[in-house]
Amino acid sequence: MVLSSGDLSLQRDDPLIVNTEQGLEWATCLLPPEPCTDEEKLSPDLKVVRKATTPDHHALEALESEERLAWQVCLKRIEKRNLPMRLVDAEYTFDKHKITFYFTAENRVDFRELVRDLARELHSRIELRHIQVRDRSKLVGGLGCCGRELCCASWLEHFVPISMRMAKCQNLSLNPGKISGQCGRLLCCLQYENEVYESGDIQACQAEAVSEKTDTDAEKVFEEEEERSRIVVAAPEQHWEEHTVSSSSAPKQSDKKKGKGSGRRKRRKKSGKKRQ
Repeated sequence: MVLSSGDLSLQRDDPLIVNTEQGLEWATCLLPPEPCTDEEKLSPDLKVVRKATTPDHHALEALESEERLAWQVCLKRIEKRNLPMRLVDAEYTFDKHKITFYFTAENRVDFRELVRDLARELHSRIELRHIQVRDRSKLVGGLGCCGRELCCASWLEHFVPISMRMAKCQNLSLNPGKISGQCGRLLCCLQYENEVYESGDIQACQAEAVSEKTDTDAEKVFEEEEERSRIVVAAPEQHWEEHTVSSSSAPKQSDKKKGKGSGRRKRRKKSGKKRQ
């Protein structure tokens, strides 16, 4: 979200209290203030109120504990009324003027009675917001199959429609289990390089990859030829003499045959004695 900082001097990762459409919120500065043109003129309502102070940090900790309690209260009410919805998160505004509950559901849910129950128990303005499974992953966060933080939870702001045609165009596996994300939908990263594949520029990339592979194979063949052409150094004289003596004293092929035959005859004699 882009906000007007006014005359405040801000640095990256500074904790802030900002005014948004929902009310006062806790925020973190991602980029230092930059001058904006007349075309990029920001709304006066979206602005930085102040830098967060020590009391603001204590108030945030208390607010987070109250959000957990409100989440449990809402969950019990949902189970009591047996509503077909799945609670995802509860979020207070920093001034506690309103609390928003995020949930997912396959079909439309009538939660008017639920809102009345929560308003009587929490004594605050209640808003229930139906979100999709992708938005749920964005709120919950986690790690993707690549081992990094989910794109939607870290930097992705808008969701782009993803189709199976993108996977086919990129010659990927069509197994949904391999190309689906934590949300159960197709991976958002399928559209990162899809434009290159559709434009046909990937053929040039493949040609470069083939040429690199050919160069690598040529290097391997050259290394193998070098290993074969290396000079073999003879063993020391002592070992060479032992090897020569053992080779001269080895029995000939005819002697080996005689030895085998004599062994058989002896075994026959022994067997004959046993018969007697």
